[in-house]
Amino acid sequence: MENFNFKILKKDKKTAARAGVITTKRGKIETPYFVPVATLGSVRALNSDDLVALGAQCALVNTYHLHLKPGDKTVKKLGGMHKFMNFEKTLFSDSGGFQAFSLGLAREHNIGKIGNFFPGENGKKEREKPAANVKENLTRITDEGIKFKSVYDGSWQFMDAKASMKIQSNLDSDLIMAFDECTSPLSDKDYTAVAMRRTHDWAKLSLKYHNKEQALYGIIQGGWFSDLRAESTEFINSKPFDGIAIGGSLGNCKKDMHQILEWVIPQLDDRPRHLLGIGEVDDIFECVDRGIDTFDCVSPTRNARRGSLCIRPESGGNVKNKFRLHIASAKFREDKKPVDPHCSCFTCQNHSRAYLCHLYHANELSYYRLATIHNLHFMLDLMGQVRTSIKKDTFLALKKKWLAAG
Repeated sequence: MENFNFKILKKDKKTAARAGVITTKRGKIETPYFVPVATLGSVRALNSDDLVALGAQCALVNTYHLHLKPGDKTVKKLGGMHKFMNFEKTLFSDSGGFQAFSLGLAREHNIGKIGNFFPGENGKKEREKPAANVKENLTRITDEGIKFKSVYDGSWQFMDAKASMKIQSNLDSDLIMAFDECTSPLSDKDYTAVAMRRTHDWAKLSLKYHNKEQALYGIIQGGWFSDLRAESTEFINSKPFDGIAIGGSLGNCKKDMHQILEWVIPQLDDRPRHLLGIGEVDDIFECVDRGIDTFDCVSPTRNARRGSLCIRPESGGNVKNKFRLHIASAKFREDKKPVDPHCSCFTCQNHSRAYLCHLYHANELSYYRLATIHNLHFMLDLMGQVRTSIKKDTFLALKKKWLAAG
């Protein structure tokens, strides 16, 4: 399409990693890239000036939440999301389909994006549905679309592919997602197949109804079943989408996710590839290794608010501690060092661990901003290192340095 282009600049010689650039009418995104999540038009605790200061090339907004509050029609009247949030860089938007998972099966199966999205990583047996902590399913899904219970006022709202495309058009985001159904890692094969074929039908409708000024990504589903992933990959790849996203259940553990990518990516062409909802440090390296170009995930910013701050290998970060320190620890109460002595972010250049520890325990609002600035800077800097390493044919060395640390 006229307002969208993707160019591969360099392919790694030993892996499927690649460096490229996505160009939209609002700017460029150098890939691989981590897309900050601005659910309601803001990365929580930051404003758009903070994003610009961090060098963010794009952000992702949430179709479901913005449809409910303040309303996509209101956003359109106010000039679209870019004017509304005063951010002139490229914006992604999701389709609203993920809420079918987060408000539905995720509640029934006690699965979330943070901590237990991969049940097998926490010692649960495969497909073992939790007996306790079961919450009400707030969705009703049919072939026609998804009925949601609003998290704001309890009213029931309906969304289908046509409505999702209209909402995203009203938001005026640049890169949009086709309407889909995201399944749980605890969903059986029969249900996963039904959801996948429903997603395919919605993909065709998304192509029909989307605003042609927006670049549309098709979403590959199929859970952790190889034949379903192959079927979905063939279907989505055959359609004239501008980009390809990989979504849905990515298996019981991270090794399953890696296997799914190894099933899917060799079947794809050179369109940009986005992995939905994934963004831990080890995930970045393993998934870039397998050919992913862009990621989005709330974990770095949500972890910041919960006291988990990112640190590099040089500062003690490793796979075991998930490249984080927990600023609430008493050992930091008199620590004069910055969060990460090797970090150049505003927080580390101006404040100590002791100060952040104090702010956290005092419930000071300034803590959230300073912590979020640090974690987001960390992720964007990491992606810069990854891109440079691909261009210099040193990606595997960088991956080893990080993932072998500790």
